[in-house]
Amino acid sequence: MKINSLKEELSSTTYPGRGIVIGRTKDGKHAVTAYFIMGRSENSRNRVFVEDGEGIRTQAFDPSKLTDPSLIIYAPVRVLGNKTIVTNGDQTDTIYELMDKQQTFEQALRTREFEPDAPNYTPRISGIMHIENNEFNYAMSILKSNNGNPECCNRYTFAYSNPVAGEGRFIHTYMGDGNPLPSFEGEPTLVEIDGDIDTFTKMVWENLNEDNKVSLFTRFIDIETGKYESRIINKNK
Repeated sequence: MKINSLKEELSSTTYPGRGIVIGRTKDGKHAVTAYFIMGRSENSRNRVFVEDGEGIRTQAFDPSKLTDPSLIIYAPVRVLGNKTIVTNGDQTDTIYELMDKQQTFEQALRTREFEPDAPNYTPRISGIMHIENNEFNYAMSILKSNNGNPECCNRYTFAYSNPVAGEGRFIHTYMGDGNPLPSFEGEPTLVEIDGDIDTFTKMVWENLNEDNKVSLFTRFIDIETGKYESRIINKNK
């Protein structure tokens, strides 16, 4: 399978929506994740990422302009022991709470489906990173309508054990702009992971569409020690 340039994948469309990248640094020492949000409406663009414990949450940049918080205010990143959960909605909490009760990632997501935002029926995308005994593995999931038909929820999970250094996977909500917005298709895209956290963060941010990008979160986790570094960039300052 061809490994793709993450830079080119990000810059090739004006509106990938929300996206998750998970992978491993070229030296093999760090697990990597990135999560970004974009927006076309004033309500979607009126957001920032803020730290919340070991994770992050979204909040309104200007509370007076917030109209409907239901699908835009949530915790995209939470940490449960040696697991880091990254999603594009409040299913972060579902995964956290049910895995804390010994259910699996897939079992937790069987209780959820795509977002109720007709006619787009935005997919719920989720990722989980597991680091234990100097080993790293991860999984990604997408819950989507059946080709725009909300009567059926299609559920896909992709698991990656002992990922190769310098490689990652990229999943996002939309294939590009449109009306309705076309859902992501296929397996998460194989992409190259390169640079330290600041270089990586800068590359992702600079290659998201300038008009539509809203916020970016990145984290590098030391696979041996579990210690991590994070970065947040918000367009609203």
